[in-house]
Amino acid sequence: MIIDEFRLTDRVAIVTGAGVGIGRDIAVAFAEAGADVVVAARTGSDLEQTVAQIEHTGRRGLAVVTDVMVEDDLIGLVDTTVEHFGRLSILVNNAGGTQPRPAMQTSSRYLTTALHFNAVAPFLLSKAAAQAMVDTDGEGSIVNISSRSGDMVMSSMLAYGAGKAALNMVTQNMAADLAPWVRVNGIAVGGVATQSMDFVMSNDELRTQYESNTPMRRIGTPRDIAAAALYLAAPASAWVTGVILRVDGGTTKPSFDLPAPPLQPTANRERK
Repeated sequence: MIIDEFRLTDRVAIVTGAGVGIGRDIAVAFAEAGADVVVAARTGSDLEQTVAQIEHTGRRGLAVVTDVMVEDDLIGLVDTTVEHFGRLSILVNNAGGTQPRPAMQTSSRYLTTALHFNAVAPFLLSKAAAQAMVDTDGEGSIVNISSRSGDMVMSSMLAYGAGKAALNMVTQNMAADLAPWVRVNGIAVGGVATQSMDFVMSNDELRTQYESNTPMRRIGTPRDIAAAALYLAAPASAWVTGVILRVDGGTTKPSFDLPAPPLQPTANRERK
């Protein structure tokens, strides 16, 4: 039956940034589909709550406190997974994000950190995970959680947009390099009701603006993204790699504005 192609029975997955929000929903969805799931984030108490939800499905969960900005932590995450479960089948690079900041207020350090957090760290973890997948399972699937900010111009989003654009290219290039044994795909996420969107959810004017500018007329949910991640991780997408799947309510332009202050001439300098 076709529904069987969406099952992850007895597979082992790693999900980063799984303490809350999208990462937690992906981890639980994978468990509901039959996988054992290793969840990683910096806050152990959040991870334990995710593990409890995984175990409620009847599958096994394991919390591994991880800072994805530390390469040794990434290697340790993969090693711990293989030691505990004996195999690795799926990786979801969900950890990432950068706060909005106008271009003229963005330092080289801020931009470099954004690039590392959103693109370099997922790349490094994907390298380690891909080798473990082939060695222990013979094949595997990597799903990178990207953003529409990576392909759509948004004011005050230079650092975040650059990071996610880089992640998109990491996804597509790794897909070519790792085929046919490991598939690599991404999800370009639109606005989703997580902590990062609280400033929209709690502001009636912004929320109305967002919903009216989104063809599907609502803000996304973590479950929307989890469903897409399940498809890309499961055998159902066995002939899919190098794809950036847009899950954004049909958005074709920014649903709200984050205005940046206008560029002004420096003091005592007249415009010619």
